[in-house]
Amino acid sequence: MMSTNHSDVISELVDISAEQGIIDTGVFRPAGEGAWPGVLLFPDIRGARPAFESMAKHLAAHGYVVLLPNVYYRGGRSPVVDPSLPMTDEAARAKRSALRAALTPDAVRGDIAALLDFLADSPHVRGKKVGVVGYCMSGSFALRAAADFPERVAAAASFHGGGLASDAPDSPHLHVDTIRAGLYFGHADADTSMPAEAMARLEDALHKADIRFRSELYAGARHGFAVSDGQSWNADAAARHWENLLALFDAELRSPATGNTR
Repeated sequence: MMSTNHSDVISELVDISAEQGIIDTGVFRPAGEGAWPGVLLFPDIRGARPAFESMAKHLAAHGYVVLLPNVYYRGGRSPVVDPSLPMTDEAARAKRSALRAALTPDAVRGDIAALLDFLADSPHVRGKKVGVVGYCMSGSFALRAAADFPERVAAAASFHGGGLASDAPDSPHLHVDTIRAGLYFGHADADTSMPAEAMARLEDALHKADIRFRSELYAGARHGFAVSDGQSWNADAAARHWENLLALFDAELRSPATGNTR
C-alpha cells in the first residue's frame, strides 16, 4: 500500500497549547536540512494511533511536515481510548461518543488555530499556507478548516467523511462560501453517514460558491476504506486515495501562488 521509505522521516511528540488545554501531537518531517509545506492530518473516531502514524510518515516522506494531533486531548493524553478495542466494545464506544460530542465546531476551530500557529512558527515549515486532510468524522474538520481559515489553508481533503452536508443548522456545507482552497472528496460507497443525497447537496453548495473541488465515489469501497487497521480497509481504494491526496497537496501547496516554493 505504502512503499515509500519511512527511514528518512524524523518524528517527535510535542505539546501544543490550545484554548482548552494542551494537545499532545505527533510531528513528522523529512530528515535533513530544509523546510517543507505543512499538513494537518486528523484521525478518525478511534483517534491517533499507529495506523495514522504510518500515514503521517508516508506524507512526510513525500516532502511535508505533518501534525497528527490527539483530538481527544480534553480527556487525557493519547491513547484516551485503547484503539485496539473493537468498535463493538460498548464501554469504548460510549467513551468515544462522549469525546466526539466535545468536538463542536467552535472547539475544533480553536484546536486548528493552535495547530496552524505551531506550523507557522516552525523553522521546518515553508510558506504560510497548509494542507488539511480528515477521515470519517474528521472529514468535516478539514472542510471547516478551509472555511474558517481561508488565508491559511490552501488544500483540504476528506475521505469517507461523514456529515459534510446534513440537515443540521451548523452543517459544514452551509459555510463554504469563504473557502479559497482546492478541495477533494473521496466518498465511500453506500455510506450511511454520507448518502447520495448528501453528496449532491455538498456539491451543489460548492458549485454555487464557485469553489474548486473534485468529488468522487469510490465504488465498492466501504466507509473506512483508507485506514489500514480497520475492517473496511480496501487496498485498491487506499492506493487511489494516496494518489489523489498527494496530487492535491502537490498542486496546491507547491505552487508559486501559495508562497510555499523556495
